[in-house]
Amino acid sequence: MKSQDVGLLLKLVALRNRERQDPEGRFRKVEMSLPDDWRDWQIEDEDALGEDETRLLDSEAGLARYSVRALAEETGISKSQVSLALQRCLQVSLARKDRKTGVPRANTKALFDFIVHGLRYVFPARPGEITRGIATSFAAPVLEGRLFSSGELVMVWPDARGNTKGQAVEPLFKSAPYAVRRDKELYAMLALVDAIRLGHPRESKLAANLLAEYLG
Repeated sequence: MKSQDVGLLLKLVALRNRERQDPEGRFRKVEMSLPDDWRDWQIEDEDALGEDETRLLDSEAGLARYSVRALAEETGISKSQVSLALQRCLQVSLARKDRKTGVPRANTKALFDFIVHGLRYVFPARPGEITRGIATSFAAPVLEGRLFSSGELVMVWPDARGNTKGQAVEPLFKSAPYAVRRDKELYAMLALVDAIRLGHPRESKLAANLLAEYLG
């Protein structure tokens, strides 16, 4: 298993959270409450959120977002790596095919257990040098102001367009800074994952409780 597999599973969760089917099979948008100023980077045109709102009302367009090509475009992971990641996750039951639509769905219970109990050992994170980047862990909007000690350095994913200065932390997968610009729920979940990987027991527990809400 690769760390990008976890990132892809979280993307699947974000997609699922933004769609529910009504009796006519149409998709409607739902999302967690997040701050309006959730972007911790200099905004450019390419940062537009992935979906056109009108396309969410079309079931075929909604299902198309789960294609290998669409997942690669949204995450920055290559199509070949997306395909391999889905195969690995299906093999170990971290993902499964939706019975009605056939699209890949994250096994959220298994994913949560792995993130909380195993991720920090399999894919450890260690703070590095001071740099400019995108805030993560307890400095990210989803956790900003919660259990953060005064004077403690914040954690960032190194990124030239980032707005925050802090200790560098390698993101869970290389293209995470690109992927989170297109999906605020993915940004929130990856920041929570970092809080679990980097935090003390009390901090990790808070992040885990919030992550459980996203995973449903």
